[in-house]
Amino acid sequence: MKSIVQYLREEKNLTQTELAEKSGLSLRTIQRIEAGNIPKGFTLRALANVFETQPEKLIPSKEIIKLDRAKLINFSSLFGLLIPFGGVIFPLILTYKTKDTKNKELGKNIVSVQILITVALAISQIASPFIQKELSLHFPLFIFPLLLIICLKLFVVIVNGISLNTKNDLNKNLKINYL
Repeated sequence: MKSIVQYLREEKNLTQTELAEKSGLSLRTIQRIEAGNIPKGFTLRALANVFETQPEKLIPSKEIIKLDRAKLINFSSLFGLLIPFGGVIFPLILTYKTKDTKNKELGKNIVSVQILITVALAISQIASPFIQKELSLHFPLFIFPLLLIICLKLFVVIVNGISLNTKNDLNKNLKINYL
């Protein structure tokens, strides 16, 4: 993505060297600004004079990051309540069809958490009949871990949804990303 200074320089058909000479700044300073450094003080005023604009217009405004896709990915993990492995498959498809890097990174974190929850559910469901038999229980033990995992999944989706709305980030990120 081009910086504002690079865009204005190219619009005036100037090279970086020519802009440096006209503004009285070094070539390296121009290169740094075009690479993403934000000009301040004298540098900002010098560039504003060359481009005949207000200094404030050379400073990039805070970008509003649209996280609608990340919210959709988070919500789609609820498919795991209806379809086995749906809490991983649907968010994974949405994540990899996402072009925006921020949403893609959030999607990968969401899917990583869902993978952990799905693995925990699978292990608990496999182990519960053996535990039930070993303890000689007469009621279906698999219901307890199933309900616990469903509640955990709902809790994670709700907390991440609230966090995406308020902080534009996930509530908790795993240190290990499985994708």
